[in-house]
Amino acid sequence: MAQAEARKPIDVDRLKRACSRCSLQDLCLPVGVSAQDMDTLDNLVETLGPMHSGDHLFHQGDAFFAIYAVRSGCVKSYVDSEDGEEQVLGFHLPGELVGLDAIYRGMHQCSAMTLDTAMVCRLPFDELSRMTREVPSLQRQLFRLMSRDLETSHSLSGNHSVEERMAAFLLGFGDRMRARGFSASHFVLPMSRHDIASYLRLATETVSRALTRFEKQGMIEVTRREIRLTNRGGLEDFCPRDFRL
Repeated sequence: MAQAEARKPIDVDRLKRACSRCSLQDLCLPVGVSAQDMDTLDNLVETLGPMHSGDHLFHQGDAFFAIYAVRSGCVKSYVDSEDGEEQVLGFHLPGELVGLDAIYRGMHQCSAMTLDTAMVCRLPFDELSRMTREVPSLQRQLFRLMSRDLETSHSLSGNHSVEERMAAFLLGFGDRMRARGFSASHFVLPMSRHDIASYLRLATETVSRALTRFEKQGMIEVTRREIRLTNRGGLEDFCPRDFRL
């Protein structure tokens, strides 16, 4: 998506009522938002899509004017290093917000790209910010989501082994799928092994070897990107229950 296009004034005719009939509202929004506040949110949200694999919500260095909520599909956030290498920061699933890191500087510190066909809700931040002053629970939700991102970054910077990181990633992805009504033990990863390796701060070959070891030990079954966790207890033995990536 060209940022020049994204900077155009919000076209009211294109706004779609989204939050009140979205199945993800319990994940994306705080519990107990009133019907009146939900109507206000509906009028703020612009639904984008369908977007396709490789489409960008924003690029690193773009001016910040909105945050984005993934409605379907998966979005990857990443930064480009000085040597041209891509460092993956996160994988954002339906009900999760993207772009919160840009609030302080008013400029996106990373890029966000769809990994598959996706629908995304765009929330103009100035209007959303005004609303958070009137709906304290919404403000607390934004703070909670920012705190979660900081916690994940802290976990990734820790001195964890390859097995700990891989187990935490697989278990964490399964937990996120379960929160969306899907199986926590049988899922398809939308990202490549190269992207997983970048996110976990590992080499791609190291990720492949770790998956192979887990499979030989009877803890998982792997068919391309399809993963079946056949021994969650065994994976949990590799990492604390509160360590999920």
